[in-house]
Amino acid sequence: MAGLMEGEAIKKALRWMSERRQESPATPRARIIDEAATRFDLSPLEVEFLLNSWREDGPPGTPPG
Repeated sequence: MAGLMEGEAIKKALRWMSERRQESPATPRARIIDEAATRFDLSPLEVEFLLNSWREDGPPGTPPG
């Protein structure tokens, strides 16, 4: 997926992660993030953002709190 505009990959990843979570809620959060990182060629910084911002009980991109 190289060549996506900056920020576009993370948006697509967030959408995909949300769908993946709905399809398979028992899949561990870290596994979904790992799959998204590979699928959307995310940078380490983008992966860190997902790890820090995706709450277990909310959709991807939901800030912890």
